[in-house]
Amino acid sequence: MIVLDVNLLLYAYDDTSTHHTAARAWVKSVFSGQELIGLPWQTVCAFLRLTTNSRIFQNCISMEIAVGIAQQWMGLKQVRLLAPGELHWSLLRQMLIEGQVKGPLATDAELAALTIEHGGVLYSTDRDFARFPGLRWVNPLLES
Repeated sequence: MIVLDVNLLLYAYDDTSTHHTAARAWVKSVFSGQELIGLPWQTVCAFLRLTTNSRIFQNCISMEIAVGIAQQWMGLKQVRLLAPGELHWSLLRQMLIEGQVKGPLATDAELAALTIEHGGVLYSTDRDFARFPGLRWVNPLLES
């Protein structure tokens, strides 16, 4: 299962990003493919929060458009919305401690724990994920 970090989605929808073209092509191929896609709620909410914020995106979109995009993803048969399960706290605790997490990296630890719990591979451009033991992650823009 491909688990998506928000940064790839942001690059795909931000035409001012230097990663836009590669991310857009990759995201389009993933959502049009057959492989299972794990879409964490935190990724969905971050996409909604950031793409509609004019302080972050020069060409921000309306909430109606952002919600429509997320709704399209959720309507695909290969997309699974990921939420914490019974193992989540023990995995999160391990990621926090063994990953030597401080401050904002706690959000990354939560995404790492969720990915491991669901048996997925996290796709992200964020190298901070290398700190989490047992997490399988890939930067698809380096492979392009």
